[in-house]
Amino acid sequence: MAEDDDAERMRALERRLSEARKAPAPGKDMMRGLSQGEAAWRMVIELATGMAVGLGIGYGLDALFGTRPLLMVVFALLGFAAGVRVMLGTARQLAEAAKRAEEEAD
Repeated sequence: MAEDDDAERMRALERRLSEARKAPAPGKDMMRGLSQGEAAWRMVIELATGMAVGLGIGYGLDALFGTRPLLMVVFALLGFAAGVRVMLGTARQLAEAAKRAEEEAD
């Protein structure tokens, strides 16, 4: 009697495990469900944030060392470069997600 219960519980567990393996992991694909406008705003915000952080660091170092506009310009350019790099990474993620969605549709 106990063996029948154990066997049934094992089959139920195996069914639940196979269903869980089929389901996508939550948060694994961040770009799924974003419209093109939302993705574009995300990239704009990433670029602006990189520039703002660079400007802030540059301004702070200029105030500390008394070298006004020199470090602010340098760090603004570095922040711009970092923002572009992050923005391109997001564009790459979007392209890969679109490619995977297209392959799954076929």
